[in-house]
Amino acid sequence: MNLEDNLFDLHRLLVSEKWHADPYKKFFTYDPKLRTIHKASVRDRVFYQAVYRALYQVFDPSFIFHSYSSRNFKGTHAGILSLEKYIRKVTKNHTRSAHVLKCDIKKFFDSVDHKILLNLVERKITDSKLLSLINLIIDSFETSTGKGLPLGNVTSQIFSNIYLDELDQFVKHELKAKNYIRYCDDFVIVSGSREYLECCVIKLKEFCKRELILDIHPNKIIFRKTHQGVDFLGYVMLPHRRILRTKTKNRMLRKLNNLKTSFDKGLIAKEYLEQVIQSYIGLLSHCKGENVIQQIEQIFWD
Repeated sequence: MNLEDNLFDLHRLLVSEKWHADPYKKFFTYDPKLRTIHKASVRDRVFYQAVYRALYQVFDPSFIFHSYSSRNFKGTHAGILSLEKYIRKVTKNHTRSAHVLKCDIKKFFDSVDHKILLNLVERKITDSKLLSLINLIIDSFETSTGKGLPLGNVTSQIFSNIYLDELDQFVKHELKAKNYIRYCDDFVIVSGSREYLECCVIKLKEFCKRELILDIHPNKIIFRKTHQGVDFLGYVMLPHRRILRTKTKNRMLRKLNNLKTSFDKGLIAKEYLEQVIQSYIGLLSHCKGENVIQQIEQIFWD
């Protein structure tokens, strides 16, 4: 029995042949900005996880190496390390000038076109039963007619990589960009030529609009000289060192001050407070963060 048949049997065991997704529960987070998280029911999450695993093993081997979001053995820190390697390579270990183009997609999850996504899935999935289920999952959520993926759904992780792999392939094969990294809808290109990067922006805008019906955020097209520091995935890469992004540091210290106040009032447990502190210490272990650790110590021990 093949994988698609197994999934279809799982689907029948879970929810019957007339399956419809339960309504998503909405949650809101303000860290670092207001986001609406859509959480599926336990029943649907089990089913979505099975579909995710099936799609992952089919599609992931064809993704470019330097796509780092929601993939095994990737993640933010691997993406940061690769960006630093690219910068060192292009600048000849910081002895030459180089530039970084940083962009992101405007309201990406809200803008994913269902028809385009399904067409991309159909390139590699031919089993009609599985395609029918995938179509139901895609159509179970909309931000506007025929558009949108729910932020927080495990299938949205693989769907977003399938969708943006089109962008990755365009950058690698059409723009011939050798030093390109993408994490979800954020991406960077490193080059010794700003003129080349400016040409890339024009072509990227055209491609995203024409092929994916997406817009590159006009206020988040950023050019930086590498010696000025490159802000990516929560850290700033400077020559020979890495520091925590200022906004991230300030948000972290503000949260810890609030937690200290809550702890002093007996509103939260010591164990929870210690877990939060250790998570931030872990975050700082990936950069030059001694001064920030001292500030954390002052909050709790002064």
